[in-house]
Amino acid sequence: MAPPTSPTPTDPPQGTDIARGPLPRRAMLREVARAIGGALLLPFRTNDYLYRHDALVEELVSDMRSRPAQVESPATAERRLPERPLRIFLSCAEASGEIHASGLASELIRQAKAAGAPAPELRGLGGDRLRAAGVATIADPVGRAAMGFEGMFSSLPYYLRLIEETANTFRDWKPDLFLPLDSPALHVPLAHVAKRYNLPVVHFITPQYWGWAPWRSAGYRKAVDLALTILPFERDWFSRRGIDVRHVGHPLLDRLQSIPTRSPGTGDGNSLCILPGSRAGVIDRNLPWMLSVAADLQRRYPDAPVLVVQETPEHRERIEAIIARDGNGARLSCGDLHRDLRDARCALSVSGTILIDVLHHALPTVVIYRLKSRMERWMSRCLLTAPYFASINLLAGDEVVPEYAFMGQGPRAEIQRKLELAYGNDPWRARCRTGLERARTRLGPPGAVVRAAGLALEILDQGPESRPTRR
Repeated sequence: MAPPTSPTPTDPPQGTDIARGPLPRRAMLREVARAIGGALLLPFRTNDYLYRHDALVEELVSDMRSRPAQVESPATAERRLPERPLRIFLSCAEASGEIHASGLASELIRQAKAAGAPAPELRGLGGDRLRAAGVATIADPVGRAAMGFEGMFSSLPYYLRLIEETANTFRDWKPDLFLPLDSPALHVPLAHVAKRYNLPVVHFITPQYWGWAPWRSAGYRKAVDLALTILPFERDWFSRRGIDVRHVGHPLLDRLQSIPTRSPGTGDGNSLCILPGSRAGVIDRNLPWMLSVAADLQRRYPDAPVLVVQETPEHRERIEAIIARDGNGARLSCGDLHRDLRDARCALSVSGTILIDVLHHALPTVVIYRLKSRMERWMSRCLLTAPYFASINLLAGDEVVPEYAFMGQGPRAEIQRKLELAYGNDPWRARCRTGLERARTRLGPPGAVVRAAGLALEILDQGPESRPTRR
């Protein structure tokens, strides 16, 4: 860490609460009080939401089907950054966010150097991947998320300590910028804490408040200075609610742009890819059911290989045990996700970011979301404003790939019929691929991380005299 700067005559007295901001525990307790207040207001907000539900659905569908937002870059590539290193606090709470955060860290360093400024000092929340990108982490919520959650109340002490430790860093280290990625359950409270210490906040990957409980956007507006969207319909939705927002595009496209798809004229593969998710609990809940549906397909197409596909070997033993029990000839394939998708004929997938990979290959797919409880089922039927849950369909504004949210066995016969169409009905497959191509086009170009880093630095590009002196 760089040595502290000398105080200026305008600095408040050193060592006082006024000079350093609120006590970290007090900042944390304020967020607890905010959460309790939100819980007390929930019945009233829900009642108003249900009253306006149909209008909110209509608004969202209109946004989805309208002309997609164009990606936005900083107004100028020139930077007026200070001669001292900027201090930026990066935060991620899940593995997918950490991938983007590590790329963002590298891009912030690159752009600062390109502007003739020293490399920024980076601290934050994250795991090994973020540390490898040069970020000094104070805690690892990514590792915590990977281990799974025992329950909301048993996890609460950990996250309260995390908020307090982060507040302490805000207070003592005085970063120039708080830059969280995704994970609004953690990062919106932390953004409120950052504002208590007069820190600008740029949130990369806006929350999906458009999907349900849109009243949360009012608190979000107070917590962030700039929100960066990744889906083309989100910008108008957030802007309409008074939030300063820019559309940067989907960060997964940065990685996908170098990954080849099947060459035209080479024909389709013959395998069925099962994509059961990348978390232990999701795999346990979905994979046995997915294997049983795949077995039904194999009875009609005996020569169809069934691959359970994983990008990493993290859950190899768990999946192999499920296949040994329920696999009916399926096999596990780890480590080359895009080769398997490129060579597949169709897929049966859980909902999630994996669908952007599926979209890259325009692979006909059936998507499922197995609900865990009757409460989830009620919420999916009564509270959602999004007409679809699969990201492909959200992008297209139409049901391009069949999607089913259900408990237990669900509409098994209907799902089986759609999977057979995806595998063996050429006219259906052609229509599906046309819709997939339309959705892929609406995602826009790669370069989201470059744009996000530039817009974050643009917030600070005011000259050092306009920013608070670090104490």
